[in-house]
Amino acid sequence: MIAVAVAGAAGRMGETVCAAVEGAEDMELVGRADPLLATTLEEVLAGAQPPEVVIDFTRPDTALGNALACVRAGVHVVVGTTGFDPAPLRQARPGDGKPNANVLIAPNFAIGAVLMMRFAVEAARHMAKAEIVELHHEEKLDAPSGTAARTAQLIAEVTGGSEPPIHSVRLPGIVANQEVIFGDVGQTLSIRHDTIGRESFMPGVLLAIRRVGSLEQSPVVGLEQLLF
Repeated sequence: MIAVAVAGAAGRMGETVCAAVEGAEDMELVGRADPLLATTLEEVLAGAQPPEVVIDFTRPDTALGNALACVRAGVHVVVGTTGFDPAPLRQARPGDGKPNANVLIAPNFAIGAVLMMRFAVEAARHMAKAEIVELHHEEKLDAPSGTAARTAQLIAEVTGGSEPPIHSVRLPGIVANQEVIFGDVGQTLSIRHDTIGRESFMPGVLLAIRRVGSLEQSPVVGLEQLLF
């Protein structure tokens, strides 16, 4: 059994992750950290039954500190929060007597979204230009989204050019959608992924929890690192 704790457990994603972990036969939910629950991550890490893996769905201004605390405690961490600079995690080390801990940062856990990014990279090799339109619910704090930023980065890496423009929309009634639109002489190509419900993220979340401990390097960005 993998002992799992969730940071941001009272949020919409956090609640969905807690339910998914509790429903997994090879996992046990041992901690829920959230200001609304009056429980800190530090308390969860030092609890009677400490986690082996923490999954973070909090805020951009707290995710980095949470990840660093996990590494210092020798606990693997899967970060689903976006909108922060992960650079300090490259120098993060466990505390004295603590085991090494890995960090996986995933801008998107939906398998379809990861495939959308991969297909966009392939299209970028052959189409002249691209732009990205991403739509999220009105409470999402970062813009552009981590998925859009990652897609733009991957396209720039394969083309050797600049990152394509990103257009961000924040409206009620939306969960998460992204479309990558390519243009060339006399033609366009659109690659779109629509998230209907947060349950779509859970297979990727559970995969990350199961695999983060076996990563050969850390930190790692992108669920695609576990799929391809």
